[in-house]
Amino acid sequence: MTNSSSTPAIRFNQVSRYFGEVKAVDQVDLEVHDGEFFAMLGPSGSGKTTCLRMIAGFDRPTNGEIYLYGQDVSNLPPYERSVNTVFQDYALFPHMNVGDNIAYGLMIKKVPKAEREKRVDEMLDLVQLKGFASRKPSQLSGGQRQRVALARALINHPKVLLLDEPLGALDLKLRQQMQVELKAIQKRVGITFIFVTHDQEEAITMSDRIAVFNHGKIEQVGSPAEIYERPASTFVAGFVGTSNLVSGEVAKRITGSEQTFSIRPEKIHLGQMEQTITTSMLFVNGIIRDVVYLGLYTRYLVEVDGGIDLVVVEQNLKTTSMDVLAARGQKVKLYWQKDHISYVGA
Repeated sequence: MTNSSSTPAIRFNQVSRYFGEVKAVDQVDLEVHDGEFFAMLGPSGSGKTTCLRMIAGFDRPTNGEIYLYGQDVSNLPPYERSVNTVFQDYALFPHMNVGDNIAYGLMIKKVPKAEREKRVDEMLDLVQLKGFASRKPSQLSGGQRQRVALARALINHPKVLLLDEPLGALDLKLRQQMQVELKAIQKRVGITFIFVTHDQEEAITMSDRIAVFNHGKIEQVGSPAEIYERPASTFVAGFVGTSNLVSGEVAKRITGSEQTFSIRPEKIHLGQMEQTITTSMLFVNGIIRDVVYLGLYTRYLVEVDGGIDLVVVEQNLKTTSMDVLAARGQKVKLYWQKDHISYVGA
């Protein structure tokens, strides 16, 4: 089913959810576009999971309205909403085989057996588990169980698929593999995916757009590049990747203004003290206080004039571990392009 792209898949209008005195979600406005892979990113207790639960119907707003393709679903029970949820613990039935787990929603709807089997086969093909229908969940790896949970959620053709930290239980390599697979599946089925995570790398890797949550509010919504390159607040700059925040006298010495700015570690170049700096650059002098060799790159901690530390990351293109470790204590000039800084609010 194709929905009008002018109608948001999900719209929050001044949505709040209070638990006693705790404002878990506080007057949130949000639009999720039809067919996009949208991430809700934030630390524990930031409100992202509560928002997901309200979209699913497991929780109801204290105030405000939630719209699903233009329909107010704020007070509808979960079974009356065209959404499905994939959980971190998969929630598979251990006594059922893979095929029956996937077909469970169709059995509840009394879909004829031949149609169920046809759609189960389609789903197994989609999640690359053809031939696994007769296996039990206990015979599957974590990644395979995750695919079964995904197939079970998609077989009902929901308008929106909700994913609640679905990769959190997987080890790093499998998680990275599943990130690629999930994104590919989303492109194939073409429906809206809303993904909750506290892992910023995961959100940047998979999402078309990201909403960054903090204390029940949304700090910023944007593409991964916008969130990373142009953080709207000090919280976003610090939470999404590593960022150097410079303010006060040190900022004034560098830019001429005390306004806080952020600069990402990989944008900063390490140079000799006599390095010539062009007018398109900003710079500050410092001393390398610490060096961490990480194979692919090296992380330097540089104490700059004014007493603050800046983190600098450089790829190890020509240097060895002995070269970089010998840099500790050296005086250096740090420089970067003016347009690589981002002024941030509170």
